[in-house]
Amino acid sequence: MITRRHLLAGLAGVSVSALAMGRAMALEFIDYTGTELDGLAASGVPYVINFHATWCPTCAAQQRVLDALQKESEAYAAIPILRVDWDEYGNSELARDMAIPRRSTLVLMRGETELGRLVAETSKDRIAQLLDLASS
Repeated sequence: MITRRHLLAGLAGVSVSALAMGRAMALEFIDYTGTELDGLAASGVPYVINFHATWCPTCAAQQRVLDALQKESEAYAAIPILRVDWDEYGNSELARDMAIPRRSTLVLMRGETELGRLVAETSKDRIAQLLDLASS
């Protein structure tokens, strides 16, 4: 029988082993709740705003590509991704101000400056090209 203590110890072991694997496991996804954008913009580092919906197949394909790219490259893994739930924020001031046409839109930003965007794009090469703009 698994006790609460065994379960917690096992979960702690998983967390420690993930930390031991280093940056390759340290993908930074931040779920948007309305307050995170100011901190990212003020940080000066490039970041991606990912307008997505959990039920959207294109969004899921984009997420798989982002996961793969961030696992392959430390430079990509260093780019925070702010996930904006389309169902909750699709009609928000943020989406209107940025002229976001639909879910499955990826926008690369530095501060308050847009560096590039992709709409409904799932090509690994095209998404990598967008992320490469972070180093320019």
